[in-house]
Amino acid sequence: MRSKITMNPLVVGRVIGDVLDNFTDSVSLRVIYDNNKEVINSGELKPSQIVNPPRVQVGGNDFRTLYTLVMVDPDAPSPSDPNMREYLYWMVTNIPATTGTTFGQEIVSYENPRPTSGIHRVVFVLFRQPCRHTILAPGWRQNFVTRDFAEVYNLGLPVAALYFNVQRETGSGGRRMII
Repeated sequence: MRSKITMNPLVVGRVIGDVLDNFTDSVSLRVIYDNNKEVINSGELKPSQIVNPPRVQVGGNDFRTLYTLVMVDPDAPSPSDPNMREYLYWMVTNIPATTGTTFGQEIVSYENPRPTSGIHRVVFVLFRQPCRHTILAPGWRQNFVTRDFAEVYNLGLPVAALYFNVQRETGSGGRRMII
């Protein structure tokens, strides 16, 4: 009898490795754009579908537990030359468990991804905060390093992450998952 091996889409999509170290999901994270376009790992959204900030729902069971969400692009400005890796599109801190980003503090305002070449991965990373934090906005969006950010603010490993693929509006095809 052959056993079915389930591959972690974050590993297959190289999010773990390029952006994050291996971690275990421990909190639910839902990201939903306009027209109920829910982010699923390795799914594809068009730039016209991600113009506005998404609704983000964070799980957990204790309203006193706080989270930080970052949204980055490890493929900026192009997957063949990601010299602006990781581009920071959004950062929200002090999000109470069982709520969403509207209850947190927006540190870096939402900027919608608009790739000009290639297929880009857009990654949402959720961290559990050890306490209420005052987190300062970085001075620029390009070359943000999620791992370094987590270390500076003592956030540890992520508790959840999701990613989707996006390319210019007229692009076709998608990043293929080879298993």
